[in-house]
Amino acid sequence: MNNLILRTIAKRTFYLFVAFSLYLLFRGHNLPGGGFIAGLLTVAAIVLQYLAFDIKYVQKLLPIDYINVAVMGLVLATLTGIGGMFLGYPFLTQAFDYYTIPIFGTVELATALLFDIGVYLVVIGSVLTIISAIGDEKPWNS
Repeated sequence: MNNLILRTIAKRTFYLFVAFSLYLLFRGHNLPGGGFIAGLLTVAAIVLQYLAFDIKYVQKLLPIDYINVAVMGLVLATLTGIGGMFLGYPFLTQAFDYYTIPIFGTVELATALLFDIGVYLVVIGSVLTIISAIGDEKPWNS
């Protein structure tokens, strides 16, 4: 399929979608959004690349193993969840503090952000593994 309009839109919007998904990821641990919806938006951007181009183009653009991404996200989310248990708090207890970062000023950093990043990676890795398997690509042999 040689659709110039779809390819042009896919190239122009990919980084915009990913940038907006990162915005949703970083604001989501205290406001609506977070790792799940940010991961879905990133997957939508990648699927648009699959539709506009072919599998080889996307593999060249993103030379990653989707299963490893999902596993890394699951490990990060799990470790973040059990981190509070070592200090005597319930599972998924959040800790936060305010830090001064030179360019950004005073910002709040919370463990909920680490959990959201883990969910983000799980969503991206698992959905793209499923889509690759449906497309008859072998994601486990990348």
